Amino acid sequence: MREQREKFPISSNIEKNEEYFKEYVGVGTSFDIGFRELKILKKKVDLFYLTGLNDTKVIVEILQTLIAINDNETNIDKAFETIENRLVHQQVDKVTAMDEAVDQLLSGLIVLFIDGESEAFVVDVRNYPGRSPQEPDTEKVVRGSRDGFTENIIQNTGLSRRRIRDERLRHEMIKVGERSKTDICISYIHDVADPGLVKLIKEELENIEIDGISMADKTIEEFLVKQGFNPFPLVRYTERPDVASSHLFEGHVIIMVDTSPSMIITPTTYFHHVQHAEEYRQSPAVGTFVRWVRLIGILVSVFLLPLWLLMVKDPTLLPEGLQFIGPNEEGNIPIVLQIILADIGIEFLRMAAIHTPTPLSTAMGLIAAVLIGQIAIDVGLFSPEVILYVAISAIGSFATPSYELSVANKISRVILVIITSIFGVKGLVLGFTAYILWLATTRSLNTPYLWPFLPFNAKAFMQILFRVSVPLTKERPKIVHPHNDIKQN
Repeated sequence: MREQREKFPISSNIEKNEEYFKEYVGVGTSFDIGFRELKILKKKVDLFYLTGLNDTKVIVEILQTLIAINDNETNIDKAFETIENRLVHQQVDKVTAMDEAVDQLLSGLIVLFIDGESEAFVVDVRNYPGRSPQEPDTEKVVRGSRDGFTENIIQNTGLSRRRIRDERLRHEMIKVGERSKTDICISYIHDVADPGLVKLIKEELENIEIDGISMADKTIEEFLVKQGFNPFPLVRYTERPDVASSHLFEGHVIIMVDTSPSMIITPTTYFHHVQHAEEYRQSPAVGTFVRWVRLIGILVSVFLLPLWLLMVKDPTLLPEGLQFIGPNEEGNIPIVLQIILADIGIEFLRMAAIHTPTPLSTAMGLIAAVLIGQIAIDVGLFSPEVILYVAISAIGSFATPSYELSVANKISRVILVIITSIFGVKGLVLGFTAYILWLATTRSLNTPYLWPFLPFNAKAFMQILFRVSVPLTKERPKIVHPHNDIKQN
């Protein structure tokens, strides 16, 4: 159908345009596609609109102004120019192709056809339904702004503009999806972001051929980074305008997808996923402390269970003073199976909490933790130490700022536990080495995933370990290849 529309220019015969809209767009069939016929200066004018995505008050005001032309004007020969001058809106464009007119209509704009003219006017009167900006649940801070991105892409660009009042900030809009025609905005600062990165992202997005992207940002991510079965996140998501603006200042490119409140930050490394806005809302000392605790939690979530299992299998590896580590009783089920079952059980609880209404999820968590856990220990299904260390690992996963990274680390933990149970010390060493090598060979949009650890950059790595005061961070990260390296003199 797109091929037919592209070959079909707007006709000067308004009747043909009406027939096209009835046949291909569904005027008269779809209740939400509206049609209004007017007579202005003895010329027929058709107005098409999409109910639910328009601001009715603005449309009524435009109609009143157009109808008043008959009372104030008499020059029929200049009907087209007169109507153009009376369209009381700040954004009025002309289109000559039916394809473009239909796309604009289905995006929420109104389209006006004038008999005898091969051009149509499109007026942006969009008013998308949605919620007001509010703090995202997964990125809460003690101090700081409480606004957050919403599902409205126009509102989201406004939240960015509010923080970056720079004429060099660019918001480039494209449409993706043969049927969905989803709006996607590429945001970057013109004299900071790497032009090669911007060009690469544009090309990847323009080459997407798909019916629709109902899953919005996630679908775009899979086309953009071609992740395959790699569980580690290759882009970073944020719902906070201050976080997105901070990355724009550094030279990153932000991708906004209409209907999604999550912004895609590119390019990103592993260490982008272990930072949180709370670290930058506190003093450098407190921020560093919080960061170290979080990093320890992430390490614990991956390596605590394999290490503990290794000590249980070979108690001779335990140093003096730590001989108490390990279950006092053998138990009815092998330790490795207990660990895997307990880990899966916590995953059950997480899924149940997501799908359970909020007033019930707290009660469900208490029942599961107190009753099920204790009864499982009493009947000999689990040993108390297994429950303890699995719970600590789970808390480390929940302390990981990036949900996607926490799930990837959970998969890595299970694999390390299985390898350690089979091969012992050699298995743990091989598993740890494979874990590092996998991350070291991973690239996100030609960006090394473990930078600045591999390849090593001492100055940048110190800023990963320590929350450096803002006046001391005078340069932008080298990894994004910024046009302008210096943030402040």
